[in-house]
Amino acid sequence: MTTFDDRETAFENKYVHDAEMQFKATARRNKLLGLWAAGLLGLSGDAATDYAASVVKADLEEAGDEDVYRKVAADLDGKADEALIRSQMHLLLKQAKAELL
Repeated sequence: MTTFDDRETAFENKYVHDAEMQFKATARRNKLLGLWAAGLLGLSGDAATDYAASVVKADLEEAGDEDVYRKVAADLDGKADEALIRSQMHLLLKQAKAELL
């Protein structure tokens, strides 16, 4: 292999690694968001864990975060406004990334 091929392979590997880490961070964020929302809903134990899993699954509906936001907003129905939910999503993504490092 040439140096160029080695560099190309390294960049491809880094891209794959970064994409995988982003996926894991987003999934972790969704779980944490689900646990936070479960607390607002008065759920605990297995019920909270099951709810958090349903939030993680909601992210598979479409690309981006809107599917997760819609699910949590609909479930909280007035217990938290849009700004609070989106703020939690942002903060919990930072926390999830830190936990993965």
